[in-house]
Amino acid sequence: MTDDRTQTELEAAAFRRLVAHLDERKDVQNIDLMNLAGFCRNCLSKWYAAAAEERGVEMDLESARERVYGMPYAEWKSLYQKEASPEALEAFNQTQQ
Repeated sequence: MTDDRTQTELEAAAFRRLVAHLDERKDVQNIDLMNLAGFCRNCLSKWYAAAAEERGVEMDLESARERVYGMPYAEWKSLYQKEASPEALEAFNQTQQ
């Protein structure tokens, strides 16, 4: 069993690895993540910003997105985001009902 500090350090390391993995897989679109796992980079950004707010740390969503995307969100979108296929959109809409 680990103490609280070690547990937090392990969780932080896992978060950093997840963000690095997502950065390495820019080919995987957010809609694909949503369809397969029920969360995406935007969700992770929102969770990060919410965790900051819960701890009294000032952070807006754009700053959280930059942490997760590794660059401003608008830049990431222009460089890497592709238009979702009709099939991906249909699958997404089915999970939202």
